[in-house]
Amino acid sequence: MFDIGVNLTSTQFAKDREKVVKRAREAGVTGILITGTNALESQQAQSLARQHPDYCWSTAGVHPHHASEWSGDTAATLRRLTESEQVVAIGECGLDFNRNFSAQEQQEYAFNAQLELAAELSMPVFLHCRDAHSRFIDILKPWIEKLPGAVVHCFTGTQAEIEECLALGLSIGITGWVCDERRGLELRELLPLIPAERLLLETDAPYLLPRDMRPRPPSRRNEPCFLPHIVQQVAAWRGEEAEWLAQQTAANSRKLFKIG
Repeated sequence: MFDIGVNLTSTQFAKDREKVVKRAREAGVTGILITGTNALESQQAQSLARQHPDYCWSTAGVHPHHASEWSGDTAATLRRLTESEQVVAIGECGLDFNRNFSAQEQQEYAFNAQLELAAELSMPVFLHCRDAHSRFIDILKPWIEKLPGAVVHCFTGTQAEIEECLALGLSIGITGWVCDERRGLELRELLPLIPAERLLLETDAPYLLPRDMRPRPPSRRNEPCFLPHIVQQVAAWRGEEAEWLAQQTAANSRKLFKIG
């Protein structure tokens, strides 16, 4: 199993990061991608990944929430980080018109700038899209042929949206959102549409603790050690064997991010 989305820089992990990684190893998770969401956290993510060679890697990017922070210095920081062997993707980048913590124009500018950087460096991109699908596709489409690969992290969209993403050649990241009986049922029905070779799995820890886990962790905090639960559930809903799906999605992750 490979967890492509762990926010290990989160303050929720401040007191026990080493134990979190240890529990992930013990649970059978064979690799972790630590998410960078702005210049500072991208540096922190790379530093954390360096502490766990051949087990943790990281992304370097600016989340749409932080798009207002984009600057020439930010771009230079990301470029420098990509020179390290730990950084294997540009992102988390994209659009989030749900909360608009940064103005839409700022989001679009930072997104396009990161796609340009990824194309220049021939690096895959780790994408975010929420309530912005049409504009997201408009900006992404001209860059697709210039990128070695891309994954839409934590996909929660509609059938029409997933079909458009797949038609563009994107990989799809699925989280414990699909385990939520309140809001994940539509996504659950879409799981069989994703070709096995384009499916990636993630926890997005410490967020999105699967609601159907029993017993519920007392902390209510998600961890990469809970990835086996997501694998088990996704495999069941797709009509596949869990061990096979774990191996397939791990291989997909390593191929996309050129790991091993």
